[in-house]
This record gives sequence, structure tokens and C-alpha cells, in this order.
Amino acid sequence: MKKKLVAIAVAGVLGAPLAAHAQTANVTLYGRMNLDLEFMKGTQADGSNPNTVRVSSNTSRFGLRGVESLGGGLNAIFQIESNVAGDTGNSLTAGRETFVGLQGAWGTFKMGNFLNTTDDMHAIFGSTPTFLTSIFSTAALWGQGPQSRATGAFDSRNGNSLRYDSPSYNGFTYSAQVSLADNSTGGGGGWPYGSAVDNTAAQNRHGYAVGINGIYTNGPLQIGADYDSNTKVRGPNLNDEEFTITGGYNFGPVRLAGVYEYIKYDYTSSTDLKRDFYGISAIVPAGPGQFYAYWGHANDGKGSAADGSCVGGLCKGDGTKADHWELTYTYPLSKRTSIYGGYVAIRNDNNAKYVLNINPYPVKTGGDPQGLVLGMIHLF
Repeated sequence: MKKKLVAIAVAGVLGAPLAAHAQTANVTLYGRMNLDLEFMKGTQADGSNPNTVRVSSNTSRFGLRGVESLGGGLNAIFQIESNVAGDTGNSLTAGRETFVGLQGAWGTFKMGNFLNTTDDMHAIFGSTPTFLTSIFSTAALWGQGPQSRATGAFDSRNGNSLRYDSPSYNGFTYSAQVSLADNSTGGGGGWPYGSAVDNTAAQNRHGYAVGINGIYTNGPLQIGADYDSNTKVRGPNLNDEEFTITGGYNFGPVRLAGVYEYIKYDYTSSTDLKRDFYGISAIVPAGPGQFYAYWGHANDGKGSAADGSCVGGLCKGDGTKADHWELTYTYPLSKRTSIYGGYVAIRNDNNAKYVLNINPYPVKTGGDPQGLVLGMIHLF
């Protein structure tokens, strides 16, 4: 209730008519501040391996969301979510989950800028104690999260998107999303390249991305599968596809989960680059807090492309595999405030060049980025 009153007060500053509309639309103010102190290492291009200390803001955000009843069980919904760079003070208006749509017994339709269907798999895999963010993000090897769509990512936030989410059918839900390459850059950046790059070529060749997932939940069991594809996004006649299946089960206090992913890129119009990835995770309670342990492994890149061919961190040939490790502990100070800490590392083989997600730490090919993290998050 306090959030709604604050939102109405904010709207009142902008004018009485808007304040009245905010009351009708049931607007809610929400957000989070999530900052950490990171002690980083990783071999650089010059061969050095310095100890680096930095403060990072981990997808801190500020947003407004609202719902208006249109009658007959139909609601209009909206959300405007902005990035907050708590470490530097910079921000990006509407650069995060931002949309307008309709919602009813038949499901939810929305259009705007939001995460794709692959991202839904991470909560099933169980990385919620790490808030699905910071350099603890499990989307480093999995989904090539540090990349953009234009450089090979599947786990990404896509502008110019249309999405449908079904209601639950005895525990089963499904979602479908299409994202259109579009030269409308705006303040939040265009898709797939961002505001600094002209997207006209991708738009004119009708580039697009499609994602479809299904999720089944039944008591302690949760299973999800996702198919994601890029068509003419990275270039003319270059199409990509990704498939993920993941599941988790609560064995009393301990939750175990696993994931498998297959990626295939068109490297040229006649050659391809492929890779398998798999991982396991565990959530273990300890006092009022939780330990989270994760291991993921990317196999060597394979396919018909020449050895040394790369898309993002994925390269073809021997010595291109990598392992991703982390161990964290999250301790709640209240329902809305937690502190956390842990260690994370990627062990690249000699010819692999994967980096950590969210706040990447650059390393040379074969370098091993790693970090010790102490952080605090407040949800409002």
C-alpha cells in the first residue's frame, strides 16, 4: 500500500490529472539496489594477472507498474523499468523490462522491451539465491549471456518484442516471443545492436528472433524447456538456434537442479559452429540463509567451420572447452534486505575465451576470470 501511495504522490508532482489516473490504474512503485565489492583476477592480453578491486551495480533498478480493470475479466497492464547504475550514478530510462499489454483468463499479451524466453530457464535451474545477477550469473557460458544478439547471445533482453504467456493448465504453462530487428534506437537503444549502431541493414533484411518455452510445476518438481532462434540477426543468411532443458527438485530442505543446452550457429552460409553445455546446482539452507553451489561445463566447439572460428566466447577446435564454478552464501537481514558473498571462476582451456556475465572482466584467450564478492541488496 505504501508503494502505491508513493507512486501516486510522484504522479501528483507531474499534475493532478495524472495523479487521478494513477489511482484508477493501481500504479505500484518498485525496485532494488544491489551493489557489491569485487576482488578480481584474470590474465590480460599483455600476460599480466593483476589484482583488481571494483564496486559493481548488479542490475539495480527502479520502476513503475500498473494494472487497470477494463471489465469482463480483462486488464490493461504496463511497466516502465529503468536501470540504476548505483556504482557510478548513471542510469538508463526504460532500458529494462518495459511494456504495455492486456491480461485475462486467456493469458497475457505484451509488447515492448523485455527478457526473452531463454531467461525464464534460470529461475528453474535454481540460481535465485544469487538474485540471477552480478558476476554470479549462471548465464556466462550458458546462453552466451555476456554477448549481444548481434554477437551470438541467446539469453538477452530484446527490444521490439511481442510476447504471449499462457495461463496454467494443471501446472503447465508456455510462452512465445518474437523480436523484430528495428532501427528505432530511442533512449534505451535499438535491437539487436544498440543505440550506437545503425540497425537499418538488419531491419531491411527482416532479421528477427523467436523464442518458445514450456514449464511444468508439480509440488517439489519443476521442469522447463526452451527453443530460441535468430534469423538474419548477425548477418545475411546467418541463422542460429539454441535448445535448453532444465529441471529442479526439492528434496526436503535441499534443492538440486540440472541443465543441458545445445547451440548451433551458421558461421558462414555454408559452415556451422556447434557446442554442448551442461551443469548442476544445489541450494542448501544454513541457518536463516542459503548456500548456492554451481558447476557448468561447455564442451569443445565443433561443426564444419574451420578451427579457430569463434562466435562470442564459443570457438571451434580442441582446447576450446571451459568450466564455470561458484559457491555463494546469502543471509537475509529482513524480508527486503540481504547480504551475500562468494567466489566465482571460469576456467578456460587454452583456446577458449569465455568471460563472466553482467559485469564482465576481460581476459585474454585461455585466461581465467575469477572474483571474490561481498554484496548487499535491498528490495523495495
